[in-house]
Amino acid sequence: MATTQIKLTTRESQLRELLLDVARYIDESKEIKEKIELRFAGGWVRDKLLDIPSHDIDTAINAMTGYAFSTKMQEYLKNEENLKKHALEAKDLGNLHKILANPEKSKHLETATTKIFGFDVDFVNLRKETYSKDSRNPQMEFGTAEEDALRRDATINALFYNLRTDLVEDFTSGIQDLAARRIRTPLEPKTTFTDDPLRVLRLVRFASRLGFSIDPASEASMSDHAVMEALKLKISRERVGVELEKMLKGNDPMGSLQLIDRLGLYSAIFTDPTTPGNSAPTTDNWAIAYTCLNELKSNETPGSIYQSLVRSDDAKYLSWVLAAITPWSQMPLPQPAKPGGKLPPPLGSMVVREGIKCENKICNVVTGAFRHHEEITALKNAIVGKMEYTSKRDVVGMTIRRWDAQGGHWRLQALFSLLVEALKRNSKSYEGLFSEWQQFIDHLEAMEIMDAPAERSIIDGKMLSKELGGVKPGVWMRPALEVVMEWQLRNPGVADYKEAVEEVRKRSEELKIPKP
Repeated sequence: MATTQIKLTTRESQLRELLLDVARYIDESKEIKEKIELRFAGGWVRDKLLDIPSHDIDTAINAMTGYAFSTKMQEYLKNEENLKKHALEAKDLGNLHKILANPEKSKHLETATTKIFGFDVDFVNLRKETYSKDSRNPQMEFGTAEEDALRRDATINALFYNLRTDLVEDFTSGIQDLAARRIRTPLEPKTTFTDDPLRVLRLVRFASRLGFSIDPASEASMSDHAVMEALKLKISRERVGVELEKMLKGNDPMGSLQLIDRLGLYSAIFTDPTTPGNSAPTTDNWAIAYTCLNELKSNETPGSIYQSLVRSDDAKYLSWVLAAITPWSQMPLPQPAKPGGKLPPPLGSMVVREGIKCENKICNVVTGAFRHHEEITALKNAIVGKMEYTSKRDVVGMTIRRWDAQGGHWRLQALFSLLVEALKRNSKSYEGLFSEWQQFIDHLEAMEIMDAPAERSIIDGKMLSKELGGVKPGVWMRPALEVVMEWQLRNPGVADYKEAVEEVRKRSEELKIPKP
């Protein structure tokens, strides 16, 4: 076992002293035979050695469950003298949350979580794991520090800081791998990944987050057919989605997608598990789409394509989801089973709904993007070609409102259209493409029409009925209010609705408005 030292902050030292005193308190009670040994584990140790601030600390205990230890800590802190000794105030301690044993979710032993001195502290016991052939949920039991280290996904995540000795403990050469900026599995890679295929995605995430390389033996096993099959068979799609979301919300989403692409993991991640055997898109030129988005992101100046289309943190995440599923745009849109029947969702929508379990809001945007990208690109081409209708504020504005109403986030739908066009052009040079889409945005900005979906009607349905002589509301109302909106878009800034009402009156026969 290799060791090294780290320097604790004042708060970390306070936490260490508190937990060591709780351990002594338990030892002196003689309630258990074995002396309590405490270790900070995993990510906190890794980040500390990399000089990355971390407020999440897993505290591993050798001879008690996490919940049992934390209840003894509460007992210890009921003594006012102990509170004073550690200079603890009410704000320094959060509520204790018990996490029950749940074998269905790999939680065979109770753990606990609380907030102390501003740190989110999880209390867990040292564990060893055994796996069945058809599940990623292991059988869990008490283990040694070395057994706990060996069960982890990567050597850099298998380090311990022993609170008693004040030393970092390394059972798996994690310190060497940190120095080499390398991600490697503690055990033989294929065994590690077959036991728990989720580790494949975790390694991709850590590699992109830290800017580390994955060692060749691990990379080879990540792409192994048996591992890919295990990933499809044993891992829940919710867990796939959680890992992917962390990647795409991380500091290097393109790096994550590059690794997924290079390792051939696309079909195992971006798939619809409810329809096995369906044909999948080719990803031969997928890199063009995610590199295109990264190139757009490099220019966030006011009025740029990226700044105009991606305007929030949620939109940034969604933009990477759209880049990830761009290859599915190659597949034809499903048609209704019967003429006039309900339109089935695009295959790309099923991938995000069932394959990575995105929330409905994201699925709706994806559905809109897949259904509208050809129309949006056609409008862009018409603007570049200076076609007359593209200067008609009502025509363009109502079109944008329709796209937004059918999926939401029309700007992101436009971004998807750009990425699909990049894929179709199959060129690594984006200059001409970006020039055209910049013209599209500049034209719509000049017309002050980008926010057309947010335009509010100057008259509501109740008032419109009254103005038309007390006509009862009915199926005519919605198209009539659209006529009002068209008028508004043609006459921006006019607050008096009289002329808009007159426009509705003129078209009352066409709108099938009954007589009062």
